[in-house]
Amino acid sequence: MKPSPKSPSLEQYLNSLTGVSRVGAITEESCVSCHEMAKSFRDDLSRKEFSISGLCQTCQDEVFGTEEPV
Repeated sequence: MKPSPKSPSLEQYLNSLTGVSRVGAITEESCVSCHEMAKSFRDDLSRKEFSISGLCQTCQDEVFGTEEPV
């Protein structure tokens, strides 16, 4: 999967928050938070979110919840 582009300063900040390379994790299909493999997603929107944040489906659910928007 191809990571979404970010400015170098934002990329550096995100890497410092998680301690891992967001770009590297997304390229290797691993989660920046739990470090598990990130290959299965609920839908295309969740898959796109992974390319932005590097969070697997489980971590996305923990951060954003699982409720459908009204």
